[in-house]
Amino acid sequence: MPKLKADVLRELSTADLRQKLAALEDERFRTGFRRATEPVENPLRLRTLRRDIARIQTMLRERNA
Repeated sequence: MPKLKADVLRELSTADLRQKLAALEDERFRTGFRRATEPVENPLRLRTLRRDIARIQTMLRERNA
């Protein structure tokens, strides 16, 4: 899954952003857990996930302000 661009995310509705956030947080948990128990094929994926999660959280905060 490629990095999520900010302009693409801005086009999504708040409900869609919340869904995507939940999916990314679940994937981050699973990847982190897998990383602790076995070698991960793409270790940089965890960094990308954290940044995408932060990007979505920022947009949700902007919409609530």
